[in-house]
Amino acid sequence: MISNRMSKGVERAPHRSLLKGMGYTDEELSRPIIGVVNAKNDAIPGHMHLNQIAEAVKTGIRMSGGTPIEVPCIGVCDGIAMNHIGMNYSLPSRELVADSVESMAEANAFDAMVLIPNCDKIVPGMLMGAARVNIPSVFVSGGPMLAGRRKGKVLDLTTMFEAVGSVHAGTMTEDEIYDMENYACPSCGACSGMFTANSMNCLTEVLGMGLPGNGSIPAVYGERIRLAKEAGIKVMDVLKKNLRPRDIMTMEAFENSLTVDMALGCSTNSILHLPAIAHEAGVSINLDIVNDISGRTPNLCKLSPAGPYHMEDLYQAGGVQGVIKELASKGLLNIDRPTVSGDTIGEIADKAEIFDRDIIRPIDNPYSKTGGIAVLRGNLAPDGAVVKRSAVAPEMMVHQGPARVFESEEAAYDAILNGKVQKKDVIVIRYEGPKGGPGMKEMLSPTAAIAGMGMDKDVALLTDGRFSGATRGASIGHVSPEAMAGGPIAVVEEGDIISINIPEGKLDVLLEESELKDRLEKWTAPEPKITKGYLGRYARMVTSANTGAILD
Repeated sequence: MISNRMSKGVERAPHRSLLKGMGYTDEELSRPIIGVVNAKNDAIPGHMHLNQIAEAVKTGIRMSGGTPIEVPCIGVCDGIAMNHIGMNYSLPSRELVADSVESMAEANAFDAMVLIPNCDKIVPGMLMGAARVNIPSVFVSGGPMLAGRRKGKVLDLTTMFEAVGSVHAGTMTEDEIYDMENYACPSCGACSGMFTANSMNCLTEVLGMGLPGNGSIPAVYGERIRLAKEAGIKVMDVLKKNLRPRDIMTMEAFENSLTVDMALGCSTNSILHLPAIAHEAGVSINLDIVNDISGRTPNLCKLSPAGPYHMEDLYQAGGVQGVIKELASKGLLNIDRPTVSGDTIGEIADKAEIFDRDIIRPIDNPYSKTGGIAVLRGNLAPDGAVVKRSAVAPEMMVHQGPARVFESEEAAYDAILNGKVQKKDVIVIRYEGPKGGPGMKEMLSPTAAIAGMGMDKDVALLTDGRFSGATRGASIGHVSPEAMAGGPIAVVEEGDIISINIPEGKLDVLLEESELKDRLEKWTAPEPKITKGYLGRYARMVTSANTGAILD
């Protein structure tokens, strides 16, 4: 066992003395040492209950003959970090999470791990760390939040951000929005739609690293506690089999994950995170693979922000397992892939049931014949851009309009709220990419303001930054190369005509090739916004969004 490094032999007597200082017995130290990586903190509603999950995990480990050692992990709430310097730290925190998992696992000689994330960058960061360390590991998330309900309306975080635009448009009063904020996020858990956190927790299931139900069982259900105990039990089985993350997270597993991603209509952030996780697992995913899978995968679900349903509805309809069953029925998944549950993907599909065909559509009657995410290319995005196609209104699938150019999210948001954006405009927000931001901020506030003001069927937005999973509308992110790297988005001028054709996967600025080339030759990079501290280091090392914004 790896833990023998700190617990066996006379030479390890000093190590054992320290462990005994914490109360560990000889019997406990003779058992496998299982790291319980707990991202609990009081800054994220999705994480406030994770101590309860961790205690259940430790119970399961002890029941099965292991010794749990709990260690912490940082986390950022994207919703709370939105609109200020905190959002610059959101995506970069993913790398810190991965590094901390590696550091704690290696330094403490864990034999195996159970990892407990829930929100946004913590899930992919932990998956990256698990792939890097490559010891037997099981994931159990904290589960999704329930949707809010008030005065006959169903509420969520998207509702709140869009309500800000409604107040500025004069269609909602301040008293009404203050009332809504008391009910929109009614419980612990990851925000209730198919936003980034729930997207990644669902995809963890499909990758094979989480047990069935990991993505959809609500945070407040007793079933979530039972799942956590089962995760503690299963990690001992995975350790006995020596089944490691890289044995599970193969190319076929990532193809499965992308396929379910398209069927569920997951957050565009999954197209940042899956390539980064794959990189740590020794697998290469590019945007062409994403587009190929999207092109052959029907979109079966429309959860908020794309539709009226929430995670609790997906759970009642059959969960991720139901979606797996439907896709497997048409041969769209690699069914022989192993999972930490002990069942293959095919066996999970065989056991699954679907209870509501409005929420999980039949594969022969999908919302669309192609997946929820599309990759666009053209002279404005030679290396690709990403859009959540399932959340775009039909009127905006093909659009041309004049560019309204902003050098930051804040400038664009101010213009939107002050009525300076008109119908048909294409808002261009640049220098917000991984290097330029730095940190590739989410743009939920401007997109939500557009929707809240009733312009989501008239105005497009594109950026070298990224969008929240709660974003809807013609919102195109991850434009690569980014402006700070000298991509064409850096030389778009006010009034240039932008052409968007989502069905054909095209994104262009309507300029002669010679004009675009001339502008690029004259372009010079601006001074970096931040040069010191972690963000300064991150900006110097991070790669483009089309690679997953990994560190080089």
